[in-house]
Amino acid sequence: MSDKLRILLAEDDDNLGVLLNTFLKAKGFETDLARTGKEALENFNTSEYQFVVLDVMMPEMDGFTVAKEIREIDKKIPILFLTAKGMKEDKLQGFAIGADDYLTKPFSMEELVARINAILKRSGVDKENVLSSFEIGNFTFDPEKRMLEINGEINKLTTKENQLLRLLVKNKNDVLDRQAALRAIWGDDNYFNGRSMDVYIAKLRKILKADERIEIMNIHGKGFKLIVD
Repeated sequence: MSDKLRILLAEDDDNLGVLLNTFLKAKGFETDLARTGKEALENFNTSEYQFVVLDVMMPEMDGFTVAKEIREIDKKIPILFLTAKGMKEDKLQGFAIGADDYLTKPFSMEELVARINAILKRSGVDKENVLSSFEIGNFTFDPEKRMLEINGEINKLTTKENQLLRLLVKNKNDVLDRQAALRAIWGDDNYFNGRSMDVYIAKLRKILKADERIEIMNIHGKGFKLIVD
């Protein structure tokens, strides 16, 4: 994984999207450009990001809908909305969903970068020191390599085990919504996928029991919570 902070950029205007993408990369960020809301959500569910920039008006799925889905599986990642509208109602809706800031078009590229840096400073994310691995008790989890290591013993995770643990870690000591996790990993929250997810949760519990301070709790009617004492 690159040590640059990775941004998911969603903008359906081709010219503006390319311009923003190029400028952010020149400023030292790593960016992925999505041109629809659906593409943005798919990117978010399959890759690691530390920041999200969402255009409000996008085809297939608008920015508010994408943000709601993101917030259900990651309550902490900073989100900045871009909009051509200056309506107060839009801003209120964005903040109600959990936006960290709002930028109305037209705006200067430098202002966008200034807003991003200000949000990063407030949220405590250091763009020069992005973690490629995470500590879970005595375990080290590397989602890029799909590896979970403890005391020199390496557990190679399947793709779905890796995705599940990634979501649990993002929401550590907080509830991971069951339906949101199913949609993010399986694409559908039907009964059969739910049974499949329970099997993967059981597999993760079996691996993680090597550290008795770690527990994946069932939260009845809601989902799961990764507890690390």
